[in-house]
Amino acid sequence: MTPQDFLYSLMIILWLNGCGNTLAGQRVEVYTGDVTTDQRIQEAASVRREDPEASLKLLRTLYEEGAAEQDTPLLVYTLIEQARTYGHQARYKQSYDLLWRALSLTETANLARARADVCVEIGRYYSFYKRKEKALEYFNRALTINRHRVAAGKAAAAVLSESYYAFAATYRELAEPEAARRYLDSALLYYQAGETEIDRTYLDFERAFALSKQGQYDDAAELLRSVLPWLAENDPGYQTLVHTYLGDVLAAQKRYGESERAYLDALRVSEETRSHLDFSPLIHQKLSENYRQQGKYEKAYQSLLTFHQLDERFFDSRSPSNRPLLEIQDAYRQEIEVRQREERLAELEREKELFNTKMTALGVTLLLLVLTGFLYFKYVRTRHQAEKRLIRKERELEVQQANEIVSLKNKELAASTLKLIAKDEFIESIRERVERQRAREDSRELASITRAIKSNTGNDQNWQEFEARFVAVNKDFYDTLKRRFPTLTQGDLKLCALIKLNFSSKDVAKLMGISVQSVHTTRYRLRKKLGLVNKENLSEFIAGI
Repeated sequence: MTPQDFLYSLMIILWLNGCGNTLAGQRVEVYTGDVTTDQRIQEAASVRREDPEASLKLLRTLYEEGAAEQDTPLLVYTLIEQARTYGHQARYKQSYDLLWRALSLTETANLARARADVCVEIGRYYSFYKRKEKALEYFNRALTINRHRVAAGKAAAAVLSESYYAFAATYRELAEPEAARRYLDSALLYYQAGETEIDRTYLDFERAFALSKQGQYDDAAELLRSVLPWLAENDPGYQTLVHTYLGDVLAAQKRYGESERAYLDALRVSEETRSHLDFSPLIHQKLSENYRQQGKYEKAYQSLLTFHQLDERFFDSRSPSNRPLLEIQDAYRQEIEVRQREERLAELEREKELFNTKMTALGVTLLLLVLTGFLYFKYVRTRHQAEKRLIRKERELEVQQANEIVSLKNKELAASTLKLIAKDEFIESIRERVERQRAREDSRELASITRAIKSNTGNDQNWQEFEARFVAVNKDFYDTLKRRFPTLTQGDLKLCALIKLNFSSKDVAKLMGISVQSVHTTRYRLRKKLGLVNKENLSEFIAGI
C-alpha cells in the first residue's frame, strides 16, 4: 500500500468512526418516543470507549428485545451502533454486513429517515474502498429521501444540512477541498440549531479545514482549538481528528514544536478513548516527517517503524479482517432485485388475464379517437383558413381606407397651402400698391400700413402652419427620412414634404422664400443626398416613402 493510498483510507475511516457517536439515541427517540431505550443505546455506545466487546453485548441484547417487540427502528439503530463499534476496531466486514441488514429493515418497514441514515453509512464504506461513484450514489439517495420528507412536511428543512454534511466530509477525505467547501456552504445554509442532529461543532471543524486549504492558517488553528472543549465533553474520541488537523496546520506554518505536541495529543486521546486506533498509523507518519524537519532523526526513524507496523496490522490486504472487503458484496441490492422480479412476474400474470379484453377495448377506442381527431382537425383547419381569409381582407380594407384618408388629407393640405400662397400674393400686391402710393404722397399713415403688412405676412409663419398640419397627417414621414438619410438638413426635409404634396417649383419657392432657380438647385442637391441616379424620378421616390 502506497502512502497516498494509506492516507486516503485512513481519512475515510476517520470520519466513518468519528461522526455521530452522540446521535443514535436521538434517532431512536424520533421513532419510538421511548426515553429509556434512548438512554440505553447511548449507554451502550459510551461503554465502547472502555470495553468494545461489552458495548457489542449490550447492543445485541437491545437488538433481541427490539426483535421480540417488533420495534424496527430500535433494530435499525442498534445495528448502526454495532457497525460503528466494529469500525472502531477495524473489523470492517462485520460493520458492512450489519449496515446492509439495517438497510433491508428500513426498506421492509418503509422507514424513510432511517433509510437515509443507513445510506449515508454505506456511502462512507464505498468511499473508503475508493468507489467514489457508488459512495456519491448512496449520499444522493439519502439527500433525495430527506428532500421528499421536507416537501411532505414530515421534517424541517434543517435536516438537509445532515445530507450536505456527509458530502462535505467525504470530499474533504477525498482531497477535493473545493467540492467540500461548496457542500459545507449548503450544510451551513440549512443548519438550524435544535432542528438537526448534527451539532454546529462538526460543521466548524469542516470550516476550519476549508480555511486551512485557503492558506488562512491562523484562523483555521483558532477555530480548531475552539471546538475542543465541546468535544471533550460530548465526543472525546473526535478530538483525535481535531488534534491531527491542528498539527497539519501548524506544520504548514513550520511551527514544528507545536505541531509535534498536537500529533502527540492526538495519539494520547486515541489511546485513552480507545477510538480511531486505525488512524494512529497516519499520525505516526506525520510525526516522522515532523521529527525529520526538526533534525530529530532517531525519533523520525522510530515513528516511521511504528507507522509501517500499524499499517500492516490495520490495512494489509492479507489480513483476515480486510480480505473479504476487497470486493463489496451488494447483498441488499440483489435481494431487492429478486423481490422486484417476483412482484413483476405476478403482475404480468394478472395483466395477461385481462390482455385480450383490454386490447379489444383499446382498439375500438383508438379507432374512435383517430376518426374524431381527423374530423376535428379538418373542421379546425377549415375554420382557420376562413378566419385567415377574413382577417386578410379586413387588413387590406383597413390599409386601403387609411391610404385614401391620408391621400384626401394631403390634398386638403395642399389646397389650403395654395390658398395661403394666394393670400400672401394678394397681400404682397396690396403692399406694393401702398408703397407706390406712399412714394408719391410720402404719407406716414401709408408707411405704418406697409410695416403692418410686412409684420403679418411671411414665409416662416406660412411654413410653420403647413408643417404642423403635414406632420399630423404623415406622422412617420420625417422619422423615416431621418433614419434612412441622416445627412438631410431641415431645408431638405421641407423640400421633401412639398414634393410629396406635388407642389410646383413656383409654389415651393414661395413657401420656402427662395427663387425658382434656387429650388431647382436644391432639388439637384437633394437627389445626390438621396443617392438617386439620373433615371430615377425624385417625386416618385419621395411619394413611395
